[in-house]
Amino acid sequence: MRSRCSKDLLNQTMASTSALTKELRLSEAISSTTLSSRELLWRPSLPVSRSLRRGQHQQRLSMVKAPRAAATVEKRKAFYPGEDKGFVEEMRFVAMKLHRKDQSSEGEKKAEADDKPLAKWEPSLDGYIKFLVDSKAVYDTMESIVQEAPHPSYAEFRNTGLERAEALAKDIEWFKEQGHEIPEPGEPGLTYSALLKELAEKDPPAFICHFYNVYFAHSAGGRMIGRQVADKVLGGRELEFYKWDGDLKEILAAVKEKLNKVSENWTRDEKNRCLQETEKSFKFSGKLLRLIVS
Repeated sequence: MRSRCSKDLLNQTMASTSALTKELRLSEAISSTTLSSRELLWRPSLPVSRSLRRGQHQQRLSMVKAPRAAATVEKRKAFYPGEDKGFVEEMRFVAMKLHRKDQSSEGEKKAEADDKPLAKWEPSLDGYIKFLVDSKAVYDTMESIVQEAPHPSYAEFRNTGLERAEALAKDIEWFKEQGHEIPEPGEPGLTYSALLKELAEKDPPAFICHFYNVYFAHSAGGRMIGRQVADKVLGGRELEFYKWDGDLKEILAAVKEKLNKVSENWTRDEKNRCLQETEKSFKFSGKLLRLIVS
């Protein structure tokens, strides 16, 4: 009689286990892991456990698959603003936060004592020429690094259409033809160029941060500054520095795609290092811009 009860109980247990297994296997979209009977939420009663130890059904139970804990099964939610849209969006978000409120609705930076709204700038022609000369030094450096590609990923950014060194050379030559004295690159341009060379060799994610901010900032706020300065010191003349061959939106979209592609191979630490370099990029670019009012 006792043997028959044990047998019936064992059959019920096997049926319950089979039902549980089928239910768990319905969760195909969820990552699974192999659990032993000790790890199951359900445990057999003591008499049945003793029977199972004999080995006949232990193998079946050990192969039961169950979902991992919810905290580890679910896809990790984006912890960084813009992360779900690609790394370029992360860079854009950080960059916009470093703007002042009068520069961008997303800006959070407080205006410093010597910061003036663009409309109140008093640019000088000599200062503007210095700005163009030092900017050319930076773009020359950036574009030579990309061409030489000390790291293979830099080659992705050759001939994107964003290059500015050649356009700046034409503008500087025009000023020279007008009889203006052309200075040598100054401390802001030379210091920034030296930093770019160092980062390009030692820290590719940091270099890419500067690449992104230099080119993309010029295509946005840089153009606005150029128009206002040209109105004040050049009679509205548009320089080559602010012209691109082809549709600028399409050029920027293509470069964004390349940036996202390159950053896919980075660890989270490398991405964070890139983002942290944004403030330094703004600092050096700001020194160049201040030449306009020198």
